[in-house]
Amino acid sequence: MDPVSGGRAAIYREPSGPSGVHVENLPEPQARPGYVRVQTRAAGLNHLDLWLASGAQRVEPPRVICADGAGVVAEPGGRWKAGDEVVVYPVRCCWECDQCRAGRQVFCPDFGIYGEQCDGSACESFLVPERNLYPKPAGLSWAEAAAFPLTFLTAWRMLTTKAAIQPGETLLVVGAGAGVAAAAIAIGKHLGARVLATSRSEAKRARAQELGAEAAFDSAGFSKAVRQATAGVGADVVFEHVGPATLEESIRSVRKGGRIVFCGSTSGVKAEVTMPRLFLGQVDLLGSTMGTAPEFEAMLKAIEGGVRPVVDSTYPLERVQDALAHLDSSEQFGKVTLEISR
Repeated sequence: MDPVSGGRAAIYREPSGPSGVHVENLPEPQARPGYVRVQTRAAGLNHLDLWLASGAQRVEPPRVICADGAGVVAEPGGRWKAGDEVVVYPVRCCWECDQCRAGRQVFCPDFGIYGEQCDGSACESFLVPERNLYPKPAGLSWAEAAAFPLTFLTAWRMLTTKAAIQPGETLLVVGAGAGVAAAAIAIGKHLGARVLATSRSEAKRARAQELGAEAAFDSAGFSKAVRQATAGVGADVVFEHVGPATLEESIRSVRKGGRIVFCGSTSGVKAEVTMPRLFLGQVDLLGSTMGTAPEFEAMLKAIEGGVRPVVDSTYPLERVQDALAHLDSSEQFGKVTLEISR
């Protein structure tokens, strides 16, 4: 079930990077059964939007960008009434197949991500399937509410379902400045892990420690520092999203029998690995994408329990190209968001 975007919207038009995304007016979406109209207040940018704008995702334009969205119900529908504040579960699925009915939406044959396989949330009027809406956590600003769905859901599934991290285990978060990495630090602390982090930036290493990392190391050759910090043992879980630039160091950093869980590859799509380090070390490589509706609900409870999204900066919708350029510079710590309406 695809959402429908309308009103002023940020639309990917040509594969030229941030300059290929333009703000345009779309027709107001027509009401349909099972859908709820949301006036979007804020949307969150992800590297997915950069890859889309560069043409790397092989999505034919036009496409309204952004997976993450939060706003106010404009028209009542189903269990929602006008004025309800909501966040969007940004997974496209059919909701009817055996996998969806079993709460495994990531395995739905129609699985996709808002803003990629279908139009996204960077629009004033968003017609969303009723089952993709959840109450906005109390106490979050609109920017914070748009900052967590994709990254926190991704990190939650990676750490809980895939890596099954336990209290007291050591978690190494690679590339700490990214939104998904900031989420991993916060979630790791919430789950009782000892958190270590890496970044090329001294300022980002300091921010990682403010978030709860016990120590943060330079990305250059970080495995030696990780081994020293763990008395030579290595991390129980390594959280990876960078890919080729860091994967070998991540493999060197994990303990025997440990787990490396990854959700992305921002530094490239192909990597060379030293295979004996994996099989002789009994290391598990765990791939993960997004998360299920039950995982989204569990993640929302963690946020209501005090886990806080990190917002780097907020741009008005009209400055979406500047926002994407800032994200592309890798200077951010946490999420870059768009203010859609007030």
